[in-house]
Amino acid sequence: MSTESLNRTSNDIETPSQNFETTRVNVDVLKQRMLHERKKDRFKRTIIFSTIFVSLGALTFFIN
Repeated sequence: MSTESLNRTSNDIETPSQNFETTRVNVDVLKQRMLHERKKDRFKRTIIFSTIFVSLGALTFFIN
């Protein structure tokens, strides 16, 4: 086997390129988004429970 044939076949195999596009993520931005979502969820829960309690209070007031 000659070295020429080995060189020719090894040149045909390409190595994967390292030109991956990396996206940088700012962790602080993600934390702020998460906190904002939690605040929205907490506000929704508070409104729902407040509405239920006020409704129950009004029902007991009108029943008596």
